[in-house]
Amino acid sequence: CPTELGYLAHWLRGRGRYHVSCPRLLNHGQPLGILARTTSAQLYQSAKDAFFEARAAARAEGVPLVIGGLSLGANLSLMLAAEFPNDVAGAACLAPTLFYDGWSVPWYHRLIPLVDYTPLKYFTYFREDEPFGLKDESLRGKIAARYRKASLRDSSDAAQFGYAHFPVRLFCEMRHLIKMCKRALPRVACPVLVVQAEHDDVTGPKNAQFVIEHVGSPRRELLLLKQSYHLVSADLERSTVAEHLQKFCGSVALPRSESPKAEPAHAKIAA
Repeated sequence: CPTELGYLAHWLRGRGRYHVSCPRLLNHGQPLGILARTTSAQLYQSAKDAFFEARAAARAEGVPLVIGGLSLGANLSLMLAAEFPNDVAGAACLAPTLFYDGWSVPWYHRLIPLVDYTPLKYFTYFREDEPFGLKDESLRGKIAARYRKASLRDSSDAAQFGYAHFPVRLFCEMRHLIKMCKRALPRVACPVLVVQAEHDDVTGPKNAQFVIEHVGSPRRELLLLKQSYHLVSADLERSTVAEHLQKFCGSVALPRSESPKAEPAHAKIAA
């Protein structure tokens, strides 16, 4: 299970008694050279492969399937919900990434649409800088200590701590994936929970609002966090996120006749 999702997975297994699977995004945790060659099509196909396994397990158990993800994983979950509407009972989107408009995003990130059409993207990397998506100063300090020692050739800790450097080539591929996700939103029919940090350093509240306004689902919930940054699943309010995620999973798992009938189309919850 990816480190940033470990807390939520443990909570849902222990307190919610749910079967939880946390597939890692394709090539994430691998050496930078391998990660950089990952395409948007490969990312989505790997997500579909993991989805097919989860769907088969849910069918075998006779239980509903709720999917979700963090950041780019949230986008992939929405795309899967759009493509397989009859198989998804709910989608939980943590810090969805449609616009890189957070307060810590460097100005040169806006040049990616231009770099995408040049060979420069194959040789350029961004170095991650504080706050690393974390308001939790203790966790942030541990990441900073690791990243200070990191080099382009050494990504041995990537599976546990993420990457100190990120290939621009992959940002270009993510840009294409974001376009695909935006086009898919109107076809999302299942209940949707969006978790968004009000002061997200990478992707601001505009991202959550865009999802809420464009999904086709009649049931849309927004949990707005005030003491977290981008990694909402691991930051200071992770227990709040876990509680709401458990509640969301429980509500969409109910038979239709038992589901809350007075649920508003758009519920906004501030934490």
